[in-house]
Amino acid sequence: GGNHLGVVNDVVGVSDLEMQQIATDLGFSETVFIDWTDSALDPAVRIFTPVDELPFAGHPLVGAAWLLGTLGPVPARALRTKVGVVSCSAHGDRALVDASIEITEVRDDVVEVAALAGLAHPERTMRLALPKSYLMARFATFDDVEALDPDMDAFGDVFGFTAFARDGDAVKARFFAPASGIAEDPATGSAAVALAEVFRRWGEPEGSVTITQGDEIGYPSTIELAWMASSTTIGGTVRHDDVVLVP
Repeated sequence: GGNHLGVVNDVVGVSDLEMQQIATDLGFSETVFIDWTDSALDPAVRIFTPVDELPFAGHPLVGAAWLLGTLGPVPARALRTKVGVVSCSAHGDRALVDASIEITEVRDDVVEVAALAGLAHPERTMRLALPKSYLMARFATFDDVEALDPDMDAFGDVFGFTAFARDGDAVKARFFAPASGIAEDPATGSAAVALAEVFRRWGEPEGSVTITQGDEIGYPSTIELAWMASSTTIGGTVRHDDVVLVP
């Protein structure tokens, strides 16, 4: 289970094109590259999908925070991303990231989501920019989310489509981002950050939920999400898988 992540712990001498090629060759939803060039600052991170670079993604930050806190070379208190600095921590097999980034655009009740979902109309929708465009759709039941068969050709300029249903503090979610080479993602931290903003906008200024994702593609994953009026924290369990030499 879980969402595989590639972590390259030293990018000295590695070009942007080489980073992209490594991410493409690994084929994971994301590969994160850690840059220690400026030793006076917290490490910078670059995040690549198999086809492009992302300014922000939650799952790679959780994985990078855990790796640095567990395997080193030194624990990181914060990571520098292209949308700002996020604080992080790792304890045992878990890592947490304070993913309180700026939401630059919000559009409520985006009706075209029904066409993307290929199902009856969802209960409610919202479009957010983090800064990539996320289309969020709430459905009535977990079964509705499980039954989704979206039209991948209908996404247009939307980076990612999140379908979710909620029952108390339990959320079932699915995330699709075909334009970035991710037909369906097993665990999506950035979508969880967007979900926290959705809950705020829909009248819940603080709370916490456990998100399950990835069952439909055979990689069940869990994300812990907590939010307050101006902060969002994501986290989960991380397991070290393998070490490979990058040519």
